[in-house]
Amino acid sequence: MIKFIQLLRKSISSLERYQVILLVSWLVVMLSLPLLNVIFGQQALLQGLALAVLLQLAFVLHVLYRAWGWWSMLRAAVGVVLLAWAVQAIVIRSGLPYGNMQYTSLLQPQVMRVPVLIPLAWLMMLPSAWAVAKLITHRLSGCLMRPAFVLVSALTFTAWGFILDPLLVHLELLRWNPAGEFYGTPWLNYIGWLVVSAVITFGISPKRLPCGSLVLVYDLAWLVEFIAVLIFWGSPIPALIGFCLMGGMLLWAGIITR
Repeated sequence: MIKFIQLLRKSISSLERYQVILLVSWLVVMLSLPLLNVIFGQQALLQGLALAVLLQLAFVLHVLYRAWGWWSMLRAAVGVVLLAWAVQAIVIRSGLPYGNMQYTSLLQPQVMRVPVLIPLAWLMMLPSAWAVAKLITHRLSGCLMRPAFVLVSALTFTAWGFILDPLLVHLELLRWNPAGEFYGTPWLNYIGWLVVSAVITFGISPKRLPCGSLVLVYDLAWLVEFIAVLIFWGSPIPALIGFCLMGGMLLWAGIITR
């Protein structure tokens, strides 16, 4: 655990000025979303949500660019966005495997009824899940290493879904017909998160991950979104479950990082 904390401290101290500006701006916007909703209404909330996604995404892409260079960063980014969008479009059109899932017209723009913001949100968090998974599986070698990394990445990413999807339902941006068992979302949805994120991770096969900065993003998302959903959005159960699941993955990474 000490080495894990040292990794986070080192990543904070080594942040570039541009990265600090993006990270601080993202935190300010995230924490101000409930206030925007109360003072200016739903449209301001949606604009703030889009800005928060773009700020976090810009930070993550800059971190990947510094570690990988332009070409590898763009290849991974395009791959994640296209695959995430394609799966969402197929699900909406076919109803498989989640049932009748629809994004409402509030979240714009949309391509084939999939909001552009959704695959971008996948891109802003999936590399952080990769980084946490890398810390957890770094001691493995041989034929076990890649499947273990893919599985743990999927688990780490899906843990975030237990906060995100109930929040989208609560904000009337996403709905299932009939409504799912877990705060409007079906349990099968999270199996879908596992499978799709595992397939994307397997396809991208990320190497040389800058774990410190990306794990820092996962840490901050874990804390900020827990506080927002628990206190401001009034959804204690999804907040607590997401907090325990995401925190559990971070604890696992902290214990195994020696």
